[in-house]
Amino acid sequence: MEVVIVADARSGGELIARAIAQLLRRKADALLGVATGSTPLPVYQALTAQVRSGAVDASRARIAQLDEYVGLDAEHPESYRSVLRREVLEPLGIGMDAFLGPDGTAEDVQAACEAYDRALAAAGGVDLQLLGIGTDGHIGFNEPCSSLASRTRIKTLTEQTRIDNARFFDGDIEQVPHHVITQGIGTILEARHLVLLATGEGKADAVAATVEGPVAAICPASALQLHPHATVVVDEGAASKLKLADYFRHTYANKPEWQGI
Repeated sequence: MEVVIVADARSGGELIARAIAQLLRRKADALLGVATGSTPLPVYQALTAQVRSGAVDASRARIAQLDEYVGLDAEHPESYRSVLRREVLEPLGIGMDAFLGPDGTAEDVQAACEAYDRALAAAGGVDLQLLGIGTDGHIGFNEPCSSLASRTRIKTLTEQTRIDNARFFDGDIEQVPHHVITQGIGTILEARHLVLLATGEGKADAVAATVEGPVAAICPASALQLHPHATVVVDEGAASKLKLADYFRHTYANKPEWQGI
């Protein structure tokens, strides 16, 4: 995998946004896999700025969801579908008809999971999947000890995750669903390009385990080592535990500019 160390979250967002823009210039209807949370916001903001400046047209892009709450109405303001509509689709000028996501309100959740995997395949597969990482190395909602071959499936949220997410539900943990649908690690690995963004010292141990540790289910993100085109973009804080940080800086500094990430 390629590791790119940047000065800060904004620089990381701009770098990834440039890569997405280059993809869209080559393939206007590219299928972009997107994540929620605060980490990817600099990417969406930088890409929106490019769209508004006329540097790139994202209107024909398609958007694929990484995960979704189970049992939360799609129009609920905190459903991930709603969040992505506000943070990604509307700013980029993309209609909801170009959105792919699992049905978190389905009566048969397992069938909905399987249907989503089929929908991704029928759409030609994800061209670029943007990922964040948890302090324990999770990607999507694939917590430690998730199968590295797992498919889209239902997962039970940990109590800590529900506590953390309660801030989006008026501070009331009782409003936070207990379950989510998440793309499995095996599903994620099918994307053509994986781009993981991590910022802050709190992610340093997880980043080190992902990049320099063994491929192991205890750190789900380490599965990115198995992918032929995986890019890990980290700021100085998130890179602070990397033993090969100087090597990563050297290789990126001497990389041909045309190659991108």
